[in-house]
Amino acid sequence: MAAGIHPNALVDPGARIEAGVSIGPFSVIGAQVEIGTGSVIGPHVVIDGPTRIGRDNRIFQFASVGAAPQDKKYAGEPTTLEIGNGNTIREFVSIHRGTVQDGGTTRIGDDNLIMAYVHIAHDCTVGNHTVLANAASLAGHVRVDDYAILGGFSLIHQFCQVGAHAFTSMGSIINRDVPPYVTVAGNFAEPRGINSEGLKRRGFDAARITAIKRAYKTLYKSSLPLAEARARLALAADDAPDLRLLLDFIDRSERSLLR
Repeated sequence: MAAGIHPNALVDPGARIEAGVSIGPFSVIGAQVEIGTGSVIGPHVVIDGPTRIGRDNRIFQFASVGAAPQDKKYAGEPTTLEIGNGNTIREFVSIHRGTVQDGGTTRIGDDNLIMAYVHIAHDCTVGNHTVLANAASLAGHVRVDDYAILGGFSLIHQFCQVGAHAFTSMGSIINRDVPPYVTVAGNFAEPRGINSEGLKRRGFDAARITAIKRAYKTLYKSSLPLAEARARLALAADDAPDLRLLLDFIDRSERSLLR
């Protein structure tokens, strides 16, 4: 689609649209919306504000971006949505602004693939290079870290966290925190090993993957209490720096690990 605003698009005069943005017919862009250069907004897209969208994003038809949160406590406060650069947001995706009961902002990072019918609720944080497959749904206050992959129809309970490089299989229902590198599946989801295939694709060599596999066995197969398992992981991290990501995740977990 060539850059420019289609004459049948409705763009509020208060919106800030940088040069090089394309907006398709019948899209509605509200006041307090900012869209960075190179972004392509397809037809029939609705973007409400306050919402800031970075560079080189592509938003497909019928997406709803920046709408008010689905929270009964929301009373019209000026909360925000922030979207980074290079994201692909497919058909019928819905992404809502934050609430004042949390930080007031929903955040999407860079280079994410958000497939059709995905829902990202208020106050969520999605990192960089993630894949959210068709109809994955994030309840409020969910955090998804870099390179995580959510299989189609995965459901994430409010306040849960999904760690970096984790993988949730199709139809997973997540009611606790999923540590980095771990693959989970089922209803309710259970650990099924590490995401070794994903790690290979991202350049992890055999030694790094072996260290992560050993860490998984310590965390899930040793029958140790979490505090003792963490202590062993801390010792192993001296020779395997990738485990520090796992240690940091354990320390910040509030809903307890899916274990």
